[in-house]
Formats: sequence, C-alpha cells, structure tokens
Amino acid sequence: MTPVQQKYMQEAAKRKRPEGTQQFQQLHFSDNDRLRGLVHDPFADHDALDKLPLPIQSGDRIKFLIMGAGIGGILNAVRLVQAGFAPDQIVLVEAAGGLGGTWYWNRYPGLHCDVESYVYMPLIEEMDYVPSHKYASGVEIRSYLTQVVERFRLSDRILYRTQLNGLQWDGSMRAWKIDMTTSRGPGGRDKSAFWVNADFVILVSGLFPYPQVPKIPGLTGFEGSMFHTSRWDYSVTGGSSDTPFPALDKLADKRVGIIGTGATAIQVVPEVAKYAKEVYVFQRTPSQVNSRGQRETDRTEWAERIATGPGWQKRRMENLAQLLCHHDTLEGVNLIDDEWSKLQAYCALMGSTKFGTITPDKVQEHIATMYTLDAEHAEKVRQRVLDIVKDKEIAEKLTPWYPTWCKRPTFSDLYLEAFNKPNVHLVDTAGKGVDSVTPHGIVAGGQEYPIDILIFCTGYRSPGYAHGNPAASMGIEIMGREGRSLNEKITSQGASSLHGCISNGFPNLFWMGVSQASATANYTHTLDVMSAHVSSIIATGHDRMGSKQQHGVVIEPLKDAEEAWAMRLMQGAAYFASVAVCTPGYITLEGEILEKMGDAVAGMKRARGSQWSEGIVSFTKELERWRGEGMGGIEVGAA
Repeated sequence: MTPVQQKYMQEAAKRKRPEGTQQFQQLHFSDNDRLRGLVHDPFADHDALDKLPLPIQSGDRIKFLIMGAGIGGILNAVRLVQAGFAPDQIVLVEAAGGLGGTWYWNRYPGLHCDVESYVYMPLIEEMDYVPSHKYASGVEIRSYLTQVVERFRLSDRILYRTQLNGLQWDGSMRAWKIDMTTSRGPGGRDKSAFWVNADFVILVSGLFPYPQVPKIPGLTGFEGSMFHTSRWDYSVTGGSSDTPFPALDKLADKRVGIIGTGATAIQVVPEVAKYAKEVYVFQRTPSQVNSRGQRETDRTEWAERIATGPGWQKRRMENLAQLLCHHDTLEGVNLIDDEWSKLQAYCALMGSTKFGTITPDKVQEHIATMYTLDAEHAEKVRQRVLDIVKDKEIAEKLTPWYPTWCKRPTFSDLYLEAFNKPNVHLVDTAGKGVDSVTPHGIVAGGQEYPIDILIFCTGYRSPGYAHGNPAASMGIEIMGREGRSLNEKITSQGASSLHGCISNGFPNLFWMGVSQASATANYTHTLDVMSAHVSSIIATGHDRMGSKQQHGVVIEPLKDAEEAWAMRLMQGAAYFASVAVCTPGYITLEGEILEKMGDAVAGMKRARGSQWSEGIVSFTKELERWRGEGMGGIEVGAA
C-alpha cells in the first residue's frame, strides 16, 4: 500500500459512523413540523394552478400515466409521442407546482448543470435549440423544458400538485388502479382523494427525490431562519429564482452557516460570500474541485463542430460516456474536452470493457489498476487547492483524500477562491460533522459559531436505497398480480427486473433507475436510453396486437428472463468492488455497503442490483440487439 493509499484509508476511517444512513433524516418523513415544513413548495403559483383545467378527472381511464414531470418524465412522454401515440393518451402526474423535477425544486443562486449542456439538455437536436453556455443555468434549463412540452403538445397533459399513494393491478380490467392525493386552494392546502385507471404506468421520480439533513441535537430549537438548498428561501436572502446570479441583498448584515460541502455548496458558497457579513462553511469531507471553464456558446463552433448532422447529440453523449468508461471513442477525439471527460478512473463507477471480466480473485488487482489510473489526476486536483487557497492551513483542510470515483467530482472556478475572502470561514470537523445547534449558533469541535441563517447543502437520500426498489424509494405500495407486493418481492430476493425497467408479476409497469441498468455521469443520457427502450417495447407490443389505440394490451417479462438478466449482472458485479476503498458517502450508503461485505445474503442481493459492468454504450447496444432480435423474454397479450 502506497503512502497515498494509507492516507485514503486513514481519512475514510475518520468518517465511518455506526449509524450509517440513519445519521440523516429525510425531511418529507420527519415527525417535526418545522423540519417537514422545509420541503413545502415555495414556488407554486396556487391561484394560477387552480384556474388550469385538469387533464383528467377522478375515476377516468387513460392509456399512460407517467409519474414525474422532470427530464425523465418529459422524455418518456415525448418518446411515446414519437412512437406514434397521441399526447391526449398521456398524463404526467407531478407533486410540484410546475415541471422540471430537480430543476423545479433547485433554484439556489449560482445553479448551473455541471455536465455540458449540449449533452445534458434533452432533445436539443429535435428542438433545434442552442444553449447559451457550455454549462446551462438552472433558469435556462427550466425555461427550455417548458418549451419542450409546448412543442410536443404536452403542456395541458400535466396534473400538478398531486401525490401518488399506491398502485393496484386489476386483472379483470387489465389496468392499474392508481390512488393519488391532489391539492388545490390557497397554499395548496385543500387535499382530496383522486384515482384513475391507467393501462400503463411509468415511474420517473428521479434519483434524488428526498432532501435530507443530519440528525443534529438542538436543530429544531434554532431561532434563526433555516432552509435546505432544494427549497431556497429568497424571502430570507433577497433576490429571486428568475436569474442565475440573484442579488442576495438581505444578507448584508447576516452571519450565515452552511452545512455541507458537496456539489451544491460548491455553487452556493461563492454567491452567499458576495453578500453576507460572515459565512461559516461546516465541512465533514472536502469535495474534489476541478476547474470549470464556463463560456458562452460560440455559434460558429456550434455549426461547424457540434451540431454536425443527424444524430449528433447521441454521438456526443456517447463520446463522453466512452471517455468516462476509459474506452477509445469512435471519433478518435474528445468532443467534450472538459474536466469530466478527462477523469480516466471514473470508470470504476461507470463500468468498462477495458479490463475484462473481474472475478473475485482479481478484485485487488483491479482496485490497484484503478488507483494507478487515478494517481495523476488526484495529485493534480490536490495541487490545485494549494495553488489557489492562500492560507496553507485552510488549503490542507480543503484537500480531498479519496479516489476520484468515491464522490461526485465538482467543478468550479469560484469555490476555492472564496476561501481567500476575509468573510468566509472554513470550519473543518475532521470528518465528524457538527456537534449540535443552539438557538443562535452551531457548535463544532466544542466551539460555538454564532449565526443568523442556517443553510443545508446536505443532499438527498441515496439512490441506492432499498436495492433500487421504486416502491420503497417513493414510499408507496405497488400491488401486482394476485395481490403480490413489489416491496415484498424485492425485499425477499433483491432487485428483480428485465433491463432495470419492468418486472414479472407487475405487467405494464415501467420505471427508470440505475439498478440492473446502466449509468453515466450525465444522467440525461441514462434517461434517454431507458425512455427510448420503454417506448419501443410498448410500441412493439401494440403493433403486435394491431393498434396503438386499443385498451387491454398487456406486456410483462417472463420470470426466467429476468432471472437470467440478474445472473448476467451478477457475473460482472465484482467490477464495482473498488467502492470498498471509499470514504463514506451516498455511493456507499454512508458505509453501510462496506459493513455488509461479509454478509453472503446481502452480498447476493447487492450483486443482483448491480449495473451493467461494461458501461452505458455497451448497455445501449445490448438493448438494441435484444429489440432487434424480437424482444425475447417479453410476453405480450391483449384483452
């Protein structure tokens, strides 16, 4: 073990906590009224929403119900329209008061996508849209998604302020009965039961639907203002969500405490630092901060080198994915040419074909290979901290000591620089987190820091929760054939699906995720692949039955097919064993995965839920091959 690897192990050990994910609480499910109130919708225009005609009435039957109106939900709806279904056959159900998913909820100052907008923003080739910058702001993405739903005639097909409660398959109707609660009236406080029948249900609730905060003693007794960045409170800070860089003028005489130093804080801290009297940044684990290189889109470059003919966006997506998987690209060049595209060792999380099949006896050798791939970049990013931060003691505390694949890397030309400002103070907790909260401050390392406003940049429940079970992740019950619970099925045997999107016993139910599927740093790419796959399955099934208009078409994978898929994924699961050396975080379920490494039953379930080990481009080709050969393992019937 090298000295750097020893340092990694020492730093990881500082951050291991026996309570694992239980050190956090999801705000939606808190038993404290104040904490639960932190996730109310501050952006909904309830008066305007009350005047909108509903796309469907309680008791109706529809063809497609899509749960979620973020990028995934919109993509699924558009792909269905492109496959020949009519917009009026589709209803998107959304808990928020507007569309956009994470881009609806997250409106904090400085918010931009960290992946190039030319590959992240969906359907820009079809829309003939040119993003204003290489990395689009949240404001631009939210506006663009509105244009997409308008173009595909989906604007009036969204049921806002509606929460899904549960699904029940009705075999006699060959449809799902869907129990929901919809809100109306002032503040959306008038709630009523709402139910419909749908031939097909597609669940697209996103990777991070539940904001969380640490369980800190005294938190609810804090007397100042506090909020989570997924519900930024502009009434406290000043400014508005209508511009990427709002003037936070109400912070001029305020002391602000920020807990968390992940991808959100990287963008928030520099903006708050421009206006607040004092900023205290409480750090458990420093982020790896790469350079950003933001710039406006050059129209000549766009025409000559980016939008270079039909299929250009797919090619560009796959170029980035191949680079992240340490593959040679078809073009032989790096089309993206940013810091993401140069992270060779990120293939530890994404999968790759470069290293052959990793059997258990090759795991240590594989981890050593990943360390070697990462060495140059990791040293470069540590040196970057020393080059930028003037105070060497602070720079040392901001230096990340873990492999690149252990946390989502961040990208900023402003964050590290903020710690050179006299009003910005780093409070490093050496991996322990803060001790407590008092009515007027935060205690860390035995010292109280007085603050007026508390901002949580503490992220969300891990997408690895409950083996990727969509029912558990959404907190609902899904009852399939013969009253079988999807929760019970996955709890008892682990992830069980064909291609990570449909399961035996639960016909006409599709979902999006990474368990038993694939992923890349650009999650839109994953959603694009999966939505195209799902719409193709559904369209082919209807074509076999003769019409896209008829009700009663039933599509379901065979049990043997999904078991064969699970076995295939398990054969490649050892590839991802390099997470064993990671510092605790959402990738390792705060270390819970590592604690259960010796548990054979837990290990089998975890392996069943593995991603495709060769990366998303290989995964896409596998899905295309399967569809081209007739969709073996899928049973299609009709009433």
